[in-house]
Formats: sequence, structure tokens, C-alpha cells
Amino acid sequence: MTTFSFPYETRALRVDQRLGTFYVAVLPAELLLQVAASDRMRAIMNPDGSGYELKGTQRIVQDKRLNEIADYINRMDSSFPNSIIIAANYDLTFGFDQGELEHIEEEDSGQPVVDSRVWSVRETADGCHTLTIPTEEKLAAVIDGQHRLFSFARAEPEAMQSMNLLCSVFIDLPKALQAQIFATINSTQKRVDRSLTYELFGYNVSDEDEEYWTPDKLAVFFARKLAMDEASPLRGRVMVAPKRDAALEELAAAADWRVSTAVVVDGILRLFSANPKRDANIMRKDKASPRRELMDGPRDNSPLRSVYVEGNDALIYKMVLNYLKASEKVFWQDASAESFILRTIGVQAVFDILRKIAGDAYEARDISEDYFVGRIGPAGKIDFSDERFRNPSGSGRTLIRRTIEEAIGLNA
Repeated sequence: MTTFSFPYETRALRVDQRLGTFYVAVLPAELLLQVAASDRMRAIMNPDGSGYELKGTQRIVQDKRLNEIADYINRMDSSFPNSIIIAANYDLTFGFDQGELEHIEEEDSGQPVVDSRVWSVRETADGCHTLTIPTEEKLAAVIDGQHRLFSFARAEPEAMQSMNLLCSVFIDLPKALQAQIFATINSTQKRVDRSLTYELFGYNVSDEDEEYWTPDKLAVFFARKLAMDEASPLRGRVMVAPKRDAALEELAAAADWRVSTAVVVDGILRLFSANPKRDANIMRKDKASPRRELMDGPRDNSPLRSVYVEGNDALIYKMVLNYLKASEKVFWQDASAESFILRTIGVQAVFDILRKIAGDAYEARDISEDYFVGRIGPAGKIDFSDERFRNPSGSGRTLIRRTIEEAIGLNA
């Protein structure tokens, strides 16, 4: 088997479309087998390095189809011009994106993550981009092309090692949007039973009662609503793009700033789930179950956990909306174009503060805009354009959060 050196870098082309941004890159088939997986299937290298073994089940296991494609791969004239679509930085165990998990780790330990495992893209001087894969860990979720990719695990080693694959790479794409892309691609190209989306992603994206919505699906729904609601400060400011996307940062530096969907989804999700993957597994163990199935599940200290389980989505949304309105008044409306409170790290920190005070607001039975203005108002005089906030990594986010906490007395 081929030994790849990490971090692995390759050239990529940026593609901006209405849904958002993705990157087109060419990756060796064997490399992709090592770093990618789906919720239902993954390739594991044999201990002796002699080949790969497939674990799990993707759809209903179709050994015949996998073997047929493997036979085609072995031909001297094999070709796969269509792209494999993957979502980078999605942790299949916890359900959060890898960047958010590293931030949680930093919060728990009080120490910065030394070796980040986050896939990233940077623009080069010639206008092209470089995709960096820092580790061989399986942090790329396969959205479309599972059978094509995993058939390489059954192909002859020489054929597998000689083949490169065209890939469309989304960075920091929430799971519910992964499901939407899969369902859209397959419903427009060929008829796909709704149960297929359920099998692959854990829920039906097109037809499902709200009481059956898993935490990540509800968070994505709220993020989209905030992007469209005329009363929302985030109206027109939410886009599908990598959290560390350079173009997004440039937009954020202007008066009309933007933030990625993943930032908003993560910020909302942590209000009612500490482990969305675990929650989705419980709600989908044998059949689709409503949220109350989580009542007797593992302990979860998220501030609005009970509100989510009880299905009071209107309260959650109203709280988030009013908090964002307060944040607009306190942090955003008078911020200079250079202020880091308008950048990704600043918006992340603002959502971190909501998680800290959401429980107090719920217990006080006051989720009004005035309540939140009162709570975060003392932080309104902080100059977030100061150079000390410049670090775009998790440490910059943590510094902004801690500065706000100190100003509003959360650390007292």
C-alpha cells in the first residue's frame, strides 16, 4: 500500500455557487480511502498493509455492485470523470465539525490545540488554492459517490494505486446540508426512495414532523430562518462557506459582513446538544423516534436541553433571535470595518456567550431583547479592532469570549 505524507497538500479550484462554496481537487483514490468515510461504510487498511477491508453498511449492502465496479476499475481503460462529493471536517463520532470539537477541547483543558486536524484551504499568489489535509484520520464524510470510492478497496492494488479521483470538497458543511445535497443530486438524476436519505443521514430532509427532528436538523433550520427573517440581524449575512475562508473574512472586514452557516449552526446546536451524533443515533436506533426518546438518555447539560426535548422550538428561536438583536445593538451596529467582532471568531464568541447565559434567561422567564441588552451591554465599550484580538484561530475566539465575560461579570 502507498504511504502518504501528512500534512498532504494539493492544488484546488474554488467554485462559488448559490448554495455556497466548494473546492475541486484531484486526490489519489487510495488517499481518499484513508481519509474519507460515510456514516455507513469505511475502508480500514489491513494490519499487514496488504489491502483494505470494508466495515459497516452503506444503504443495503450491495456486494454485487461493489464487485462489479471493482472489476471495472481493474480494466486498463477504466475512467471516473464524475466527482466524488465530500464534506471535510465532519467528525462521524460526535456530529460536530472538527474545528468546533477542537474549540470545546480548548475550553475544557484551558490549553490551545497544538496539532489541529482541521482541513483548510488557502489562496495562493496565482489565484489558485491549496487544500491541506493535516492527518490521515477519517474526517471527510462522503456525500455522494460511496460505491465508486469504496469499490477501490476491492480492486487490484495496482489499479487502485494508479487512479486519481476528481473530488468536490465542501469545508465545514453541516450534516443536514450534506443530506440536502445528496437528496437533491439523486432526486434530480434518478428516482430515490425517501428511506435512502434516512438510511444514509439519519433523517428525511424533505418530509418529517418537527418532533422527529434531530438536534442538528433543527439547528440548520434555525440558521436558515435567521438568514431570511426580516427581523434577524443575520438576514443576508449567512452563507455556506468554510469557517476559515479568506474571501469570507474579506467580506466580514467590510461593512456588509458575512458569517458561515457552520458558525451559526454550531452556535445554536450547543444550546441543546452536547453530542448531536449520539442524540441522532438514539432517535434513529430501530425506527424514527420523537425527541422525548432522549428524556431517559445520557445526561446532557446543554442549557436548553429540556426545551428542545419538550419540542418548544418557538421559545428557542425567539431567544436566539432576541439575543442576536441585542448583539446587533451592543456589538455589531457601531463596529468599525476592522473590528474582529464582525469576523468569524467574533461571531463564534458571541454565540459562546449566549450558551453561558441562556440558562439564566430561561430560568428568569425573560428572553426579551431588553433582557439580553442588559446582560451584555457592559461589553459594548470594548474595542474589538484592537490588535490583540487578531489571531484568527480558536485562541482569538477564546480571547474575545473571555474579554466579554469579564466585562459582563460572568467570571466574577
